[in-house]
Amino acid sequence: MIPMAAQKTPPLIDRLPAVRGRLTAEAPLSGITWFRVGGPAEVMFRPADRDDLLDFLAAKPADVTVTVLGVASNVLIRDGGLPGVVLRLGRGFADIEAEGSDILCGAAALDLNVATAARLAGVAGLEFLAGVPGTIGGAVRMNAGAYGKETKDVLVWAEAADPQGKVHRLSNADLAFEYRNSALPADWICLGARLAGNPGDPAEIEARMKEIQSQRADSQPIRSRTGGSTFKNPPGHKAWQLIDAAGCRGLTVGGAMVSEKHCNFLINTGTATAADLENLGEEVRRRVKESSGVELQWEIKRLGLPANGGGAA
Repeated sequence: MIPMAAQKTPPLIDRLPAVRGRLTAEAPLSGITWFRVGGPAEVMFRPADRDDLLDFLAAKPADVTVTVLGVASNVLIRDGGLPGVVLRLGRGFADIEAEGSDILCGAAALDLNVATAARLAGVAGLEFLAGVPGTIGGAVRMNAGAYGKETKDVLVWAEAADPQGKVHRLSNADLAFEYRNSALPADWICLGARLAGNPGDPAEIEARMKEIQSQRADSQPIRSRTGGSTFKNPPGHKAWQLIDAAGCRGLTVGGAMVSEKHCNFLINTGTATAADLENLGEEVRRRVKESSGVELQWEIKRLGLPANGGGAA
């Protein structure tokens, strides 16, 4: 008797529902991350619009995970890539509209573009977004902030889709914002938000935005392959001061380096792998704990599998 051939598991892309947008198997991700490292997405999904996304969520197999990537400014994708579906929201999710002194914006709208649209509409109070390198979706999820203000200070509500494609409107209170965190469930997808500003003079708003951008350029290695602030500021401390005091400024692991300009930033000097960057970050954490007794917490989101295919940390 000839044994039956072992059944092969079909590729993930063959298990997914039809979409009007674009599905791509083994989509490269390193080129879209600010660190310029990381393995591919098992499948990349770029929905045509909100309905396309919601229909996909309602129809996809329940065991398929979905990970949202904005502009990948504050993430480290491991060298083995991201299993499941990686969602990239495009133009259909990037609308920005002024309504009185409020701003309505899609999750894919760049924070800088929202600040600029607010300036053009004479809406003050959102200038801090000019110093946040990301999208509104990411800002909502992690309560992004800079220069004395956070998303929680301006958010009226956010809309998000649950894993079944049902849309929920969440108030500021519902999101229970904390420092660099919100109560938005990990498997929900932010679709957009309403932000509250106040009437202001466009010239004064522009001056404040330029001041913020100048301060950021002077103090951060924004022209390097970096990923934003690496660690959260512990209560009562500045992460960069703890890192500096532990002697980590300029520390290297492979092609990864702690920035000389601002030592709460890690830099890909050109040859780093994601493992280099993560290992460097862990070495910084070890030295800071040994030096000060303070345990730094990652602010950068580390996603995916290491190159050997083992489990994510």
